Amino acid sequence: MQKTILIVEDEFIIAMDLKVMVEGQGWRVLGPVARVANALRLLEDERPTVALLDVHLGDQLVTLLAEALRSRGVPFAVASAYDKPELVGGAVLAGVPNVGKPTSELRLLEVLAKLSTP
Repeated sequence: MQKTILIVEDEFIIAMDLKVMVEGQGWRVLGPVARVANALRLLEDERPTVALLDVHLGDQLVTLLAEALRSRGVPFAVASAYDKPELVGGAVLAGVPNVGKPTSELRLLEVLAKLSTP
């Protein structure tokens, strides 16, 4: 079964770069989306294997989406330049893997492999 990833990133170039990186390794991408509401709509239709979240989406934080993912049992990581994303996005981000921003393909794929392995 093909693994799916929900990518939530509001910077178009970064979102496309992340998409290309994971698709090259056989992942199917949901999105990318730039708003929490759009991501929540996608979750109504499909449960991704994992999700990758930017902490700040314009004027929004990703907190509500992270809480929705956690309640659905979907593992997620963040792609953030913040050393401690939980200080910005709330306690739901504490201990969540951070691939960094910018990230390398190797780092991203290592984190996704860990998240998607039962």
